[in-house]
Amino acid sequence: MKVVLLGAPGAGKGTQCKNIVARYSLLHLSSGDILRQERAESTELGKKAQSYMDSGALVPDEIIIEMMAKAIEKAPADGFILDGFPRTVNQAVELDKALVAGGQQIDAVLNLEIDDNVVSRRITGRRSCPQCGAVYHIENLKPKTEGICDNDGTELVQRSDDTQEVLSNRLDAYHRQTELLVDYYKKNGTVYDFDADRDPDDVGASIFEKLDALVKM
Repeated sequence: MKVVLLGAPGAGKGTQCKNIVARYSLLHLSSGDILRQERAESTELGKKAQSYMDSGALVPDEIIIEMMAKAIEKAPADGFILDGFPRTVNQAVELDKALVAGGQQIDAVLNLEIDDNVVSRRITGRRSCPQCGAVYHIENLKPKTEGICDNDGTELVQRSDDTQEVLSNRLDAYHRQTELLVDYYKKNGTVYDFDADRDPDDVGASIFEKLDALVKM
């Protein structure tokens, strides 16, 4: 089974991805993780990507696509789930070409739908412990003592990428680029929409129901 996971920042992709990987034994292919690995191993692709990043430029599609295609070739027979890729329609088109060349195709696109205002409350309300990495929330996951980590008593902080300014930029990029992928994949009839403004377990149950049916086909 080949799966693409889509959704705005804060939609819960990370949580659902872990559950899907565990249930169906899929390989988790994260574009960010693969990019970091290529750089760490100083591969030819990693060096090319690093040169762009060092200059503050975005890594071109062709490099990202080549990295992901290489990772997909090594995926086990059980399949994979793509997280953070594709981000643009161009990347999706090139991904489809690479899959077709290998006799494969995307079986399901899981689209986690959520309102920007909900995302804003989720992300800007997060507080993290710089010592142990524990994550809290000012509304629904409060520490025992306000502003203090339960584990080690360290003062909690708001990460720089959890601010409203950064989030607004990420949401803008998502709506301008990645959201267009939903319409692209709907042409193939592979998109399944899920209301992500629910308890994560309820969202997961809805996803499992769809994927279980696909596995049995």
